[in-house]
Amino acid sequence: MHTISLQQLRFADLIRADEVIAWPQGPGEPLALTELLVTQGPMLQRPTLLFGLTQSNTLQPELGRDFKFRALNGAGNSRRVTAMAEIFPAHLSALPGLFRTGGLQVDVCLVQVRALPDGGFTLGVICDFTRAMMQRSRLVIALLNPALPCMGGEARVESADIDVLVDGDDRIIDLPDPVPTSVERNVARHVAELIPDRATVQLGVGTLPVAVAEALRDHQGLGVHSGVLSDAIIDLMERGVVTNAHKGIDVGKTVTGGLFGTQRLRTFAERSGLFDMRSADYTHQPAVMASLSTFHSINSGIEVDLSGQVNAEVAGGRYLGAVGGYLDFIRGGVASPGGCSIIAFPSTTPNGRHSRIVASLGDRPVTAPRSDVHLIVTEYGTANLLGCSLPERARRLVRIAHPAHREALARGLNPL
Repeated sequence: MHTISLQQLRFADLIRADEVIAWPQGPGEPLALTELLVTQGPMLQRPTLLFGLTQSNTLQPELGRDFKFRALNGAGNSRRVTAMAEIFPAHLSALPGLFRTGGLQVDVCLVQVRALPDGGFTLGVICDFTRAMMQRSRLVIALLNPALPCMGGEARVESADIDVLVDGDDRIIDLPDPVPTSVERNVARHVAELIPDRATVQLGVGTLPVAVAEALRDHQGLGVHSGVLSDAIIDLMERGVVTNAHKGIDVGKTVTGGLFGTQRLRTFAERSGLFDMRSADYTHQPAVMASLSTFHSINSGIEVDLSGQVNAEVAGGRYLGAVGGYLDFIRGGVASPGGCSIIAFPSTTPNGRHSRIVASLGDRPVTAPRSDVHLIVTEYGTANLLGCSLPERARRLVRIAHPAHREALARGLNPL
C-alpha cells in the first residue's frame, strides 16, 4: 500500500482498457474518488462502471460517452442510467461468491475507510459484498475518511487489502428517513399486528420500513437482523423495544450489513456497541435466518398478480428495483420456526389510478415466485397465501385490493 493525495490521483495511469470499476452501495460510496473518476472519464478507454444502489449525483446519462454501465439494481439514483446499463439480476446472498469466483467481473474497487488505532481500517457504514469485491479486484483504491464510524466485525479490512490509500475527504452520503403517507401508516399497522413480542424482524430502508418501525413502538423484546438499517431503528432501541434478547443467535446484537442513515445512526452505532456489521454471506443466508427465533421478514414490492407472483423490479417499462435480498428474506422468514415473510405495500399507485394487485404480470419480471410468497399486506388487510390453491389465492388478494379495482380484478379470477 502506498499513500497519495487526491490531487496526485490519475485514473488513466491505473485503469486498463475493458476493466470494470466498482464501489460500495449507498453511503459506502467514496465521493471524492467517484467524482474524480467521472471528471477524468474522457482520458480513459471507456471502462465499465458496476454499481448497486446509489444516492449520490455521480451517475448521469451523459457519462455514457466515457463509460459503459452494469447495474445490480435500479434503486435510488441508479435508475437514472439503468436504461443504458446491462442489468445483472442476482440474489444478494450470492453476490459475495460471484465476486470471489469471478462470476461477476470487478477489476478496480473504490472504497472509503477510516484508520483504526491498531493499524487496520474500517469500512464504517458498509459490509454487504464490499470485502468480496476488494478480494477479487486487481487494484483497490481507498479514500481515507476520518468521519466514518469506527465499526468492527466484517466492516474491518487490513492494510494488505488496500493498494492505494488516498488522503482527503470527510463527506458521507446522508440518507434521512422519508415521511410515510397516511396510507403507508395504515399498511404498517396491519404489518405490526402480525408481529408478536420477542420476534426478530428485518426492516430495511424506505417509507414502509419507517412506518413499520413507528407501528412497532409498543412492542416488547424484539430482535433485528437486516441487510441494511436506517435511523428508524434508533427510536426502537432507545425505547427498549429492540433488545435482541430473544433471537436465539447473535443475542444482544442488532445485525446489519449497512448503516443507511444519517450522522445520528452512525454515532449511535459507534457509541452503543450494539451493532454487529456482517457481510451478505451472513445477513442474507437462509440457513442463518432459519436459526433466528420467530423471524419476520418485511419487504415491499411494485405489484403482485392474482396467483401471488411479485414484481419488485420493473415499473412503467423502467428498471427501478432489484432482485437483491428479496427472495433470500422471503425464504428466511418462512424457514424460521414461528416466523413468516411479509410483503406489504399500498393497494394502488400514489395517484390511485392503478391497482398494485393485478390480474397478470404480463411480460414484467417475477422477482418472487408464487410458490415462495407467504403474506401480502395492503391497507385493506392481509392475504395469507401459504398452502392456498390458485383460485383461493386470487379470492384472498381481491379482498385486500382497493375497492375501486376489485370488480375488474374479480373478472380475472383464473390466475393461471
